[in-house]
Amino acid sequence: MNFTRFNIITVCFLFFSILLSAQVKNIGVPDIRNYKRAEYKGATQNWSIDQDENGNLYFANNSGLIQFDGSSWTKYLLPNSTSVRTVKVDNSHRIYVGGYKELGYFDADSKGKLKYTSLSKLIKSKSAQELDFVWRIHIVKDEVIFQSFARIYIFKDNKLKTIEAPKRFQFSFQIDNTIYVQDNSLGILIYKDGKLYPLKGTTTLNNTEVWAMFKMPNNELLVATLENGLFIYSNQTLTPWNTEANAFIKKNSSLGGVSIKDKFIVLNSVLNGIIISDLNGKIIQHIDRKKGLQNNTVLTSFIDSKNNLWLGLDNGIAFINESSPFTYFGFSYDISTVYASVIHDGYLYVATNQGVFYHAWNTAFKEGAFSLVEGTNTQTWNIQVIGNELICANNRGAIIIKGNKAVKLLDKNGYFGFRTVPNHPNFVVGSNYNGFALFEKTANGLQFRNQIAGFNKSSILFELDNDYLWLKKDEFLYQMKLSDDLKKFKSIKIIHNLSKEKGIGSIQKINNSVYFQTNNHFYKYSKEQEVFYKDKKMTAVFKDIPVINSLYEDSKGNLWYVFNESLGELVKSPDGNYKNVVAPFSNLTGNLVTNYLSVNTIDPQNIFIGLTDGLAHYDSQLINNIVTKPNVFIRTFTFTNDTLTFGNQKKISEKYLIPYASNHVKFTFSSPTYENLENVEYSYQLDPFDEKWSNWSTISVKEYTNLREGNYKMRVKVRNSYGIQSEVDVIPFTISPPWYRHILAYIFYFMLVLVAIYSISYRIKMKIRKNKYYETIEQRRLYLEKESKIRQEQYQLEKEIEKLKNDKLQIKILTKDKELVNNSLQVVKKNKILNGIIHKLKEIDIETFDESTKFQFNKLNKSIVKEVNTDKSWKDLEKHIKNVHFEFLKRLKEKYPKISPRELDLATYLLMNMSTKEIAEIMNISNGGVELARYRLRKKLELNKKENLIGFLMSI
Repeated sequence: MNFTRFNIITVCFLFFSILLSAQVKNIGVPDIRNYKRAEYKGATQNWSIDQDENGNLYFANNSGLIQFDGSSWTKYLLPNSTSVRTVKVDNSHRIYVGGYKELGYFDADSKGKLKYTSLSKLIKSKSAQELDFVWRIHIVKDEVIFQSFARIYIFKDNKLKTIEAPKRFQFSFQIDNTIYVQDNSLGILIYKDGKLYPLKGTTTLNNTEVWAMFKMPNNELLVATLENGLFIYSNQTLTPWNTEANAFIKKNSSLGGVSIKDKFIVLNSVLNGIIISDLNGKIIQHIDRKKGLQNNTVLTSFIDSKNNLWLGLDNGIAFINESSPFTYFGFSYDISTVYASVIHDGYLYVATNQGVFYHAWNTAFKEGAFSLVEGTNTQTWNIQVIGNELICANNRGAIIIKGNKAVKLLDKNGYFGFRTVPNHPNFVVGSNYNGFALFEKTANGLQFRNQIAGFNKSSILFELDNDYLWLKKDEFLYQMKLSDDLKKFKSIKIIHNLSKEKGIGSIQKINNSVYFQTNNHFYKYSKEQEVFYKDKKMTAVFKDIPVINSLYEDSKGNLWYVFNESLGELVKSPDGNYKNVVAPFSNLTGNLVTNYLSVNTIDPQNIFIGLTDGLAHYDSQLINNIVTKPNVFIRTFTFTNDTLTFGNQKKISEKYLIPYASNHVKFTFSSPTYENLENVEYSYQLDPFDEKWSNWSTISVKEYTNLREGNYKMRVKVRNSYGIQSEVDVIPFTISPPWYRHILAYIFYFMLVLVAIYSISYRIKMKIRKNKYYETIEQRRLYLEKESKIRQEQYQLEKEIEKLKNDKLQIKILTKDKELVNNSLQVVKKNKILNGIIHKLKEIDIETFDESTKFQFNKLNKSIVKEVNTDKSWKDLEKHIKNVHFEFLKRLKEKYPKISPRELDLATYLLMNMSTKEIAEIMNISNGGVELARYRLRKKLELNKKENLIGFLMSI
């Protein structure tokens, strides 16, 4: 919060020292916290209480020794689970206990856990058999004194010395460094230097049980007996202490008590709780079951390091916050929700939801409840003193009260409150359920004058200045102008915002001026300019304070404000400045009456604050220890199968080493801060795991899992109910790395890497050598392969050349074949022509020729016939074709053996791509004969219609 630093500085200035002298308030009941056996997990009876230097409390319980550290209760058993009757802690944190047939001590072991060491074994066997209950333990100098009914056991230098009782011991007591013990025959004895000496004049106590002795002024002693009351021992004489305290003890029996700083005496009773008296025997406080104690039989009482009172009860444990500046009037005083309070004519009047109650102001509040004022038993919103008259704002109306009665009903309308009209001191405006009403001060007291017309809304939040009546209702502010005769409102203005800031927080009078507040910015109203203007001085006062929702100026000029259901006070100093005080009121958070801030400041020692469950009394000048820094402890540190406990011994600076397998850790925290435990909060940080401190929380346990190896610091701090933070408690610890991340492992890894590097280097060198060898072989192989490839390519090239040559030759042959065929065809055509000529010549009649012509004609005919008969071109052609296409004809014949020679010729002609006409001429058949021959050939070759005959022949 923004105000924390300022708040702490202010409070520390007010309460710069801790409790120097004890104070016990004589008004109201201090805050009481009861602990039932279900909480502390022990038996009902608690016989003795003590506290160590760390603030831990120890209770001697019927079930064993019980420890309370502010967060948790722990029980420690004695051998045979015997009950514990007394407990005492020395400066070394050794906890001595005594019980049934057992005496010894608890001490912290190496892990901080309390372990018991029995001293009973040091008792001689005969005495050990006679050992009964050990009732008291005292520590004087270097001696530890255990007292039972039969004897005293003195433990010193690890030896046990015994002093027998003259007859029978009762109880023993320690005042400063002197030990007193009661014997049933010799009275009270003084222990000195290992011996007992009778205290003269005390044998008259032989027939009664002495339960306590107290130091008194003037070297006197106060003796408390079980049934005979209280006695003063002075000048070797016992005389009854005739006081209020003595009367109480005689009536209720005494079970001892405790002194508070030698200024007050707490007296335990059997029947009626405790009383706290001053050294004159006047009862300051009486606390019993009716006032909040869970049991009226108090077996023991103890004042802790902060001067708070602990009670060991016959059934349970009780904590009484005596050091607080607050006491309370609640159910035990028949007080419920309080809306206002005032002192008038010697009475304290309280306005509650059940009516107006009163109690005499000058009479002690230790006994007796508040009484109801007759005629007011309904919801009462306010009670005020106006013109020396007491008037209450009640559901039934505006009522005048005198003494214990409602004596006059001024108006039947229900009322919220009243304000005097400025510039008209004899008139009072009352806020009622139907608007506002006017009252007049007369010789006969207040009188109702009239209901103010023109407005029917109202609330408790209204103020008046010289010009206007201001009302805050819901989110609006109403500015209302009263008529001159005060009978009506002549103008009403509704205001939504005071400035650019939205909303209106509160309306209040400070230093007789009306202030309007929103978001802690305070405004006044200028009638001349008709505007709200900011009051910088008052705004600056609230600069570092959280946004308030209510504000009230008390009779001393102090400003009381409410924020977040919490209360704060700005204490006005003589120079006009304000000092902020918040810490003392933190315990009231959540108990204030919403929208009805009730503070009645009578004087600095008597301030009454209305609560939802009663009335709080606050003494602002009571020096107390509320601002002392609380202590915090990391109580336990748990990891796998092991727990370290802290706070049972003096702080030891040590760093803890934890194996990696135990990297799941758990911490518990405690703070021996016993006031308002429900508001004690912790914050923690594991450095370096947590980047920042955790949020404040009441949870006092924290676990961390799967932490990595490394150095850690667990830090914890506590904040008490007053907002004061402790110093940080720190536990450093180290989590060892797992074996595979240990430094030795890394050394091994390093050496392994070196070996690996050497091995790899060696292998690389060998491989390089080997690779070079294989590279040479490979190069040789590649060379040979390349050479072989070249040779192969050369061979292929030669073959390709040969093929090309053959192809060229074949082409030439084909060309020649074509030329030959063409020539042959020309020859055939020539022969046909010549045959035609021959036939033509035969048809010529040569008889008509002369001989010479005839001769020439015959010679020509013979020459032509000879030419035809001697031409062998066709036979040569057939022979040539068969030679050239021999392989083709062979493959064709092998594949199709049924093919005829004539068909072979046809296939050859087709392969030579000869036309049908050319084939017909060569084969001496018609064109149709050629087609028929082609058809027959296709059948022989088993070709379908879609297959090309010439292409098929070329593929063979």
